[in-house]
Amino acid sequence: MSTLNTAFKGGIAALVLAGVASVPAQAVPQVDPAEAAVIRQLETKGYATPSELAAKSLLVAAADLGERLVAVGQFGHVVISDDRGETWRQAESVPTQALLTAVYFADDKVGYAVGHDAVIIKTEDGGENWELKYDDAEAEMPLFSVRFADANNGVAVGAFSTALSTNDGGETWNLQSVIPDPPPPLEGLEYEPHLNALFSGPDGSMFIAAETGFVFRSVDSGATWEPIKTPYFGSFWGGMTLDDGNILIYGMRGNVWRSEDQGTTWTQVDTGSKKSFGGGIQLDNGTIVLAGLNGGVGYSTDGGRSFDVVDRPDRKGYSAVVDGPDGSVLIFGEPGVLKHPDTAEGFRSGS
Repeated sequence: MSTLNTAFKGGIAALVLAGVASVPAQAVPQVDPAEAAVIRQLETKGYATPSELAAKSLLVAAADLGERLVAVGQFGHVVISDDRGETWRQAESVPTQALLTAVYFADDKVGYAVGHDAVIIKTEDGGENWELKYDDAEAEMPLFSVRFADANNGVAVGAFSTALSTNDGGETWNLQSVIPDPPPPLEGLEYEPHLNALFSGPDGSMFIAAETGFVFRSVDSGATWEPIKTPYFGSFWGGMTLDDGNILIYGMRGNVWRSEDQGTTWTQVDTGSKKSFGGGIQLDNGTIVLAGLNGGVGYSTDGGRSFDVVDRPDRKGYSAVVDGPDGSVLIFGEPGVLKHPDTAEGFRSGS
C-alpha cells in the first residue's frame, strides 16, 4: 500500500487512515507451494494477490450493479458478490497493490476504480479483470473519487484539488483544473482543498464534496466547475441527490447540509451527533442511511431534514453503504463488509 503524505487530512484519506490504524493483525493462512509461487509472481508484477481475508479487511468503497456488488480497498483488493453480500470472492486480475478508494460503474460491465499512487483502473467484464489506465506514484497525489457523465466523459479527483479528465471512455487521462483562473475571492479556496467525493446532481449536473466547506458544481459534464462556499469551514466527505431532487452533503463531526436549489444555497441539518459520516445511500422506501467513523450510523425518514444516529458497539470506521437483503444494508470499512439493520428501530431491537 502506498504511503499517504503526512500533510493529508480529512476526506476519504482520514477514513482510510482511521481504518488502517486499527485493523487487527490477522494470521496468514497457509498456502501450498504452487499457490505461493503464483502469489510471488503476482507481487513481482505489481498485481493484487489472492487473500482469504480480502472481504474481511479494509474496504473503502462499493458499487451496486443490481445483480452484482463490487467493493474495493487495501492492497488493490477488489471483491465481488453475486448474492447480495452473502458470499464474496476476489477479482481475477487487478494490476495494482495500491489502496483503492473509490469505484464507479457506468453500466453492468464497464467500471473504474481509483486510489493511491493516482491509480486509475478499468474493467469491461463487470469487475472480474482490470487494466491499468493511469498512475503517477511520484506525484504522491492519491485519488479519492471517479465518476462519468456518459460513456466517454469522466472525471477523477483527489488531494490538493487534483483532477483528471477523460473524453475517450477512460483510455487516456489529462490533468484538469476545477478552480477557475483567476480564482474567485472565496475564503479557503487558496488552500487547494482536497476533492473528496464526486456525485451526480439534478438535471445532469455533477458535484464534488470538498474540504474547507466547499462544494464544486458542474453543469457541462465536468468540463468546468463552479466553487460554492457553504457556511461550514470543515470537510465534506460525500453527498447524494435525493429522490425529490434535493441534495445532501455530509462529513466531519456530524455535519450534514441540505440544498433545495440545486446546490446554490445550503442549510445545516441538526443530526444531534458529532460522528463523522463518510458514505450513504437512499433506499427505495426513501430512508437515508449514512455511515462513518466510530461506529456511527445515521437514519433519516423525512428526506434528510433530521437524523437519528445510533452507535455500533464495534466503534469501527465505515465509508460506504449499499442496500442489502432482508431488512439490512451492507456497510464497508475497517472490518470489510458487514450487514447492518436498515432502520434505527431494527438496530435498537437487535433485529
